[in-house]
Order: sequence, then structure tokens, then C-alpha cells
Amino acid sequence: MNTLTDSERRSYLKRIHIDDIKPPTLEYLSEVHRAHVQYLSWQTIDIFTKRPEGIDLANSVRLVLQGRSGYCFHLNGAFSILLRSLGYEVQWHRAGVQPHGEQPRVNSFHLGLSVLLPETDNERWIVDVGLGGMPFNPLPLRYGIYGEAPFTYTLMSSSVASDGWRLEYEPHGPSEGVDYAPEVLRNLDEFIPKHQFYSQSAESPWHNVFLIRQRDAAASNELRGCMLRTHTAEGIHKTEIQSYTEWRELLDGVFHEPLVRYSELERVEMWERIRVAHDKWKRTQQG
Repeated sequence: MNTLTDSERRSYLKRIHIDDIKPPTLEYLSEVHRAHVQYLSWQTIDIFTKRPEGIDLANSVRLVLQGRSGYCFHLNGAFSILLRSLGYEVQWHRAGVQPHGEQPRVNSFHLGLSVLLPETDNERWIVDVGLGGMPFNPLPLRYGIYGEAPFTYTLMSSSVASDGWRLEYEPHGPSEGVDYAPEVLRNLDEFIPKHQFYSQSAESPWHNVFLIRQRDAAASNELRGCMLRTHTAEGIHKTEIQSYTEWRELLDGVFHEPLVRYSELERVEMWERIRVAHDKWKRTQQG
């Protein structure tokens, strides 16, 4: 899949609350990027329910058009097709996220994207709507510090990818940063076994983890199990979600995740599984 039909393109844009199709400028790229980050959450829900989706491009686009989302391979894969359909020159890259306390890596456990913009003399711009702690705007591939506190990102040369680049999160982000290799990929084949590990292995960091993340202009939100973490300019606030109704309202209102794939019975069962695991975790903390 290399592009969208006109109907698919308009449906995709409507999904992220954009009504107009405009020429492929930096301004429009920024508008689409911000909307994608705000309205399509990064999440592990289908992995948590043992119903993972494939990452082929047609399937990732289908998820979006059905009112769903996914994690990095789905989100960046679908976004790349949307941008190409809007007239942008998009390129895929191998990348790797560095968890806290571990070393940088480029291991293809993350799909990186860049866009070449004729408007800026074919300068490369980093677009990434598939990071758990994603920048709200595209970033030029010029080393420096971007964003306003507390959401600042440092772009620098990668120490693990020759001629690659590294994006370090704001200080309280979900990971240390992400490194990108400069080579342009022609297909997503090498990411398939990585996705299989993430979505099916008992060793996966997302195994049995209900996790959903979202960014907007004012806040970064994360719901892990029953714990909501909201990061704003005023600081970090944590809230324990205590009822099914509160959980559903939070998913719908903040994360734009209505769980359309799941029946009401399945949603209730999902909440009960989350609550039981949370109560068990609380007992271990108290002990």
C-alpha cells in the first residue's frame, strides 16, 4: 500500500478532526502531526487482550479508519501513508527507543519517519506520532533544543548509528530517548519479527500491560492500569481510577479511545482484569 484513495484520505483526516486538504507545506504538516498525536493515542490494548493486529500498512490504515489506533508500527506506518497521499516525500528508518537505565540502541523495535520538504530546501524533518512521549510538532533535523518546558526535546548526533540522529525526551518522559539510523528503508519487513516479539512474547515489556498515552498542547497523559499520570506545566499529577464508569469516561474524553473493537461485556471484563491486577500491585507496595 503506497497511497490512499480520496475517500480514505478524507476519512482519515476526519478521524483526526481535520476538515480541509491543503498543499503539502510545513504549516500543514505541523497541523496534521499535532492532530494525529492528540486524537490517536499510543496504546497496548490489543496486546493486553491477546488480540494483536498485524503491522502491514493496509491493516494499520484500516485500524485508523475503523476508529482504532495502536502503537509505533501501526501509528507511524499509517501516518506515512497519509502523508504520502497528501503529497509529502516520506522516508522510513530503523530506530530504537532507550528505556530508563539502559543503553542507546538502534534495534528496529521502533519505526522512524522523516519528511523532505522542498519548501525548506529539501531539509529533512523528523515526524513521529508513534512514540509514547512524542513531540507535538515536527522537528527539523538541526541539532538543538526544541519545545517549551516542561516538554523540551534535545536533538543531537546518535552515538550508536553512524550519521544518525538522536532525540532525547523531556526530563520526565517515558524513556531516555530514541536513536534513528539514516538509511532509507524500502519496506517494513524487518519490523515484523520485532512486532511479533512485542505483541506475543511473554518477555515483551507490554505483556499483560494495559498502557495508553496521549499528548496535546498542554499536557502529556498516561494511563497504566488504574493509574493516570498527567504532566503539565504545573507538574506531574497522579490519580487512581476507581470505577468502571470513571475509566470509560477517561478513555473516551482524554485518550479518544472508545474501545470500538470490544463489546460491552468485553470492556467490563477488561476493566475487572485491570482492577484485580492493580489491587494485587497495591498489596505488594503496602507489604
